[in-house]
Amino acid sequence: MNLSPPSGSRCGLDTVEIPRMERLLANQTAEELGKLFSAQELNDAGNGPGRAASLAARFAAKEACCKLFPRETALGLISAVDFSVERDAYGAPVVKVTPAAQTVLDRHRVAAIRVSLTHTDTSASAIAWADPRQTDVPWYGRWLYHLLPYRRSVVLGNFRRVFGDVLPEAEIMKLAQAYYAHYVRFMIEFFRLPFMSQARRKEWVRVENIEAALRAHAKGKGILLLTGHFGNFEVSTVAGIGQFPQYRGLLHFVRRPLKPKLLNDFVTHRFKRAGFGVIPKRGSLDTILDLLGRGAIIVYVFDQHAGKGDGITVDFFGHPAGTFKSVALLALTTGAPVLPAYGWREADGRHVLRFEEELPLIEHENVGEAIRLNTRAYNAVLERMLLRHPEQWIWMHRRWKTPPH
Repeated sequence: MNLSPPSGSRCGLDTVEIPRMERLLANQTAEELGKLFSAQELNDAGNGPGRAASLAARFAAKEACCKLFPRETALGLISAVDFSVERDAYGAPVVKVTPAAQTVLDRHRVAAIRVSLTHTDTSASAIAWADPRQTDVPWYGRWLYHLLPYRRSVVLGNFRRVFGDVLPEAEIMKLAQAYYAHYVRFMIEFFRLPFMSQARRKEWVRVENIEAALRAHAKGKGILLLTGHFGNFEVSTVAGIGQFPQYRGLLHFVRRPLKPKLLNDFVTHRFKRAGFGVIPKRGSLDTILDLLGRGAIIVYVFDQHAGKGDGITVDFFGHPAGTFKSVALLALTTGAPVLPAYGWREADGRHVLRFEEELPLIEHENVGEAIRLNTRAYNAVLERMLLRHPEQWIWMHRRWKTPPH
């Protein structure tokens, strides 16, 4: 078997003494073991004489995975329990990760972690390889980046702010070029959508986990739908939600007016024609409260800069950013569930609109602190969604302006 890591990957290695694992198994309860190993890991290890060696090898693999990301491990962003080692259909070890670990992998542009396990009579060892994710840049992305570099300095500055401490400059440049390619496709799709039949739209956009929205809406308090400028957000919302006629008239988008006015009128007409309401960001609190009381779904595009009157300062990718406080305030006041949703374009050109599970409401005796904690939690969700397909976000936007105080 060839154990050489692929070119460009990073490696982590760890060893665990089997007698140490035997002592752990003898002294820990099943509940305590469940905090170190997943249920599947414990099941795969069995209850026979090889149980200690098997779990020792798995724990060595967990530690080896952490060594791939020493900074995040030292900061406590991930730990051994964020990784589990299970078997695939052929019995080979496969690494599963928690959402926290997946965020770290995505930020480092790691496509997958592979492990190899071995043990002797006294010790178990594991090596972990992190395979880099490849960034494919179409020719028109490179062309636009070099010849029509609209806001290129802003785009590169934003990419460096998010990825500068984990990716080389060459990879950041490739991501920027891939973003320009996404921008070209975005505009073509935007003007193509009105001429598509309903059947073609349904083939073009797949909706995932709509059950989460149904469960949240069944609570009878309306929904605060948290999203951002991910993928082709105009296409995925109009063509995706359009597949569910029961939501017609229930969705209302809180939007800033677009410039020029002609474009704003075009987008607003398209949304209203699809059965969506459009609410201005300013002066609409009473309208939103009334709509929530009637079970409406209020869609907040949450990834833009918020000025002093509308926002508070919370971190976005580790940097202070003015962020809208309205979603947290409404959630705390009305009890309406907050549900994240985002879209992306797949390699075959089709789009996905995915609903995530409802976010838990963070309570605090100080209302201002409750707003801050919930708003930071919303930014963290947007970070995870952005990192899955970073080239499909609006990097031209000045997200980190001077934040409000």
